[in-house]
Amino acid sequence: MNDNQLVLDVEESPKKKSEWLLFSIQHILAMLVACITVPLLTGLPLAATLISAGIGTLFYIFVTKQKSPVFLSSSFAYLAPMSSALSVGLINNYEGRNYLALILGMVMVGLVYLIIALIIKAIGTNWLNRLLPPVVVGPIIMVIGLSLAGSAINNLSNTSGGLENYNLIAILCGLIALVITALACVFGKGKMVSLIPFVVGMLGGYFFAFIFTIIGIVAKVDYLKIIDFSPLTNLFGENFSFASIFNYNLFVPNHEQSFIFLRFNEISHFDIKTLGQVALLFIPVSLVTICEHIGDHKNLGNIINRDLLNEEPGMVRTLIGDGTATAISGALCGAANTTYGENVAVIGTTKVASVKVIILAAILTIGIGFITPVTALLSTIPACVTGGVSLVLYGFIASSGVKMLINEKVDFSDNKNIFVASTILIAGIGGLTIQFGNPLNPTIKITSIAVAMILGIFLNAILSIKKKNKNEEVKKENNPE
Repeated sequence: MNDNQLVLDVEESPKKKSEWLLFSIQHILAMLVACITVPLLTGLPLAATLISAGIGTLFYIFVTKQKSPVFLSSSFAYLAPMSSALSVGLINNYEGRNYLALILGMVMVGLVYLIIALIIKAIGTNWLNRLLPPVVVGPIIMVIGLSLAGSAINNLSNTSGGLENYNLIAILCGLIALVITALACVFGKGKMVSLIPFVVGMLGGYFFAFIFTIIGIVAKVDYLKIIDFSPLTNLFGENFSFASIFNYNLFVPNHEQSFIFLRFNEISHFDIKTLGQVALLFIPVSLVTICEHIGDHKNLGNIINRDLLNEEPGMVRTLIGDGTATAISGALCGAANTTYGENVAVIGTTKVASVKVIILAAILTIGIGFITPVTALLSTIPACVTGGVSLVLYGFIASSGVKMLINEKVDFSDNKNIFVASTILIAGIGGLTIQFGNPLNPTIKITSIAVAMILGIFLNAILSIKKKNKNEEVKKENNPE
């Protein structure tokens, strides 16, 4: 045990290879639900998203000189921009979807990160700290965690596809996963299970779901069939091929052409006017994820007792690593990347902060993208089990925002701070969006998290001016000369 009460510090490595592997698998499981959900919702290739997450994380670790144990994966914040980008412009691509707009949008995100990193390098971080003080960042982190609460509950209750799918057995399996995770973490102190509580919890939940499913199959009761084994059974049916073992169609929706190499005639049909539309889709959200980036790094820094933004590796490197990872993912037609509060939560819970564990997790994630049966097996993990564990993970993200407000000693006896935090929380959790065009199918949509952040920044700025003027008046009264 080191000075900051970590089981493994950033530069340390697990002593046993088996522990190293388990620690890494835990990080994969923590990010897996969100990572695979985003491409499933947007129609992007799952394998490309997994591989992009691994490559992006390795690039980030390289840029940050192995000083920051952060895992990058697909971002929920970009769901609306990615979905909208696939339908804009005149390009006639696969399934009529505009992958070029998607790629350009995520490259724009990378450029925004790079520009802000260069500004920070030139003039420092004071301007960014004034723009995004703790009273803004903390509530935004809370909104990010709390906005995922509905997703966790829908997964737990099996209602993601509609209320008609509500299932008490699914809830039971999810709650079993939650309780096992909590028991492993709290009562397993000094034992291996306390370091991998999420692995233990998900295995426990999966085991009970498996038992109920087998009973359901034998008794022919659909209500008990919690696990869908079709991703596995479909691999080894009559359409069995080499692709059933090794996924070589990584970036193709069909067998005809790769995503990466867009045909020249498709590029020539791209309407350059849509660039502005793509920019409006992605750039406002990139500011939100930068806010998330700052929050996750501050939260992680508190856990490992290091200032990752102002000292080593510094915000310039973390922003370049994070933003470029999204651009890389866009080039591969994976989902946009961002820092993962779930993985920060794993470090906070297990006190294992080894960057070597993150590196192995990234490598394994890339491997999973290529090995079809492993991807299929992971796809059989029922949503209720991941939903049960997510109650802890998403709650930890929201609690991290509260922790930041406490650590930064934000004064809520000051009405200014109350107004700023209240506005962010209600606008973000309430789902206030700004839409242009058809309300049912808006041309441009600014997400609730982005709107909450913009309102928070605006209110903080104008209320700080008033406070500054008031302080100057008090000084003049105290020093009339």
